[in-house]
Amino acid sequence: MKKLLSLFSLLVVLSSCDKKNKIEKEVDEIPVTINVERFDKIFYESPVENLQNVKNKYPYFFPSQTPDSVWVNKIKNPLYRELYSEVQKKYSNFEKVNSDLEVLFQHIKYYFPNTKTPKVVTLISEMDYQNKAIYTDSLVLISLDLYLGKNHKFYEFPEYLKQNFEQNQIMPDIVSSFSITKIPFGNNRNLLSQMVYAGKQLYLKDVLLPETSDAEKIGYTPEQITWCQENESYMWRYFMQEQLLYSTDSKLSTRFINTAPFSKFYLEIDNESPGRVGTWVGWQIVRSFMNNNDVNLQQLLQMDPIEIFQNSKYKPKK
Repeated sequence: MKKLLSLFSLLVVLSSCDKKNKIEKEVDEIPVTINVERFDKIFYESPVENLQNVKNKYPYFFPSQTPDSVWVNKIKNPLYRELYSEVQKKYSNFEKVNSDLEVLFQHIKYYFPNTKTPKVVTLISEMDYQNKAIYTDSLVLISLDLYLGKNHKFYEFPEYLKQNFEQNQIMPDIVSSFSITKIPFGNNRNLLSQMVYAGKQLYLKDVLLPETSDAEKIGYTPEQITWCQENESYMWRYFMQEQLLYSTDSKLSTRFINTAPFSKFYLEIDNESPGRVGTWVGWQIVRSFMNNNDVNLQQLLQMDPIEIFQNSKYKPKK
């Protein structure tokens, strides 16, 4: 019997791999050309007397109530000039990012055929770490000043934020912003619904960024992924015993969903844990659901979180 089960498991894995390979071959055939506009270079390298031309081309960067003197001072400011110089050192060659963008949008086109290929514009955003990459229907904005590498001298941020100021976070950040346009949150605000909502976002990265590691998808270090895997059963037992899953206590978002240096079980393990462990557990629930149900991606994204959980057959690994 054990041999039969092992053989069956192997066949399931091989079938899944064949399906993935078939999809990737079809994705490769989708024509996508991404033209990146380097607004950061245009802004800082244009003569001041050409400012109006820049404003005419990129009106969404220039609020009408802001006088030109503000932009002129910014162009000439030594600190901004130094930041711009650092961005150019890192991204003088943009071919790798451009290639990654094209592969990403091939996958987006495959799963969302009606999606327009947006214009991609790079900029320097004055260290707005909450908006590193923004996806809209026709435009993708990438703040290159927040992808210079976690050890860059300009970053005076906590370590848990800096660890994701790396080039390899550009595509995951774009998908995070893209997912907001595709996944309705719904009216339920309990912890389980928030976990599954975040799990949907991460599962979207599974299909749109298949070559990206789990650590990069969620913004963890490899050690933090290992911690979650080793403590999955414990975390789930804690959520169940404390009756947190269906609680609407607003503090639970801060403890287990929002970006933070660590999660808050109010136990000794807190300092060992990464932040947002609720999102990681939600990811495993969604993965389990997709492994045990015949549902396509669009159906998953629209489904009620509680229904997903109830049909997921989720069991934490011990």
